[in-house]
Amino acid sequence: MKKLHATLTAILLLVLSFGASAQTKTGADYFEGKWNVLVKSLPQGDTKMFFTLDKKDASLTGAVQDSTGKEIAKLDKVELADTTVTVYFSAQGYDVNLVMNKKDDDHVTGSLMGMFDAEGDRVKGAK
Repeated sequence: MKKLHATLTAILLLVLSFGASAQTKTGADYFEGKWNVLVKSLPQGDTKMFFTLDKKDASLTGAVQDSTGKEIAKLDKVELADTTVTVYFSAQGYDVNLVMNKKDDDHVTGSLMGMFDAEGDRVKGAK
């Protein structure tokens, strides 16, 4: 009888462990940090940009940097949802926006101005 009880307890714990999954980050917790984003097929060719997003309360602020780390522009506005962030900034005299959608823990996909595909990855070790 003790073996049966132990076996049933083990099976119950195993089933419960499958049901419990680690919570993944969403919103500001997910997008906080530095992102390396490649925007494809722009008129001047593919362009790599870095977005530094800093968590402030439940929202984000930040800046756009070039590949050398030089700041190109501050973010004018950030719209945040659970798995999507839209950042607004000025580039070469134009007001533009970039939508980034969570793909997995360290990758995003999206588009610049709804016209140019973008893909990005989290820069490890940077906040």
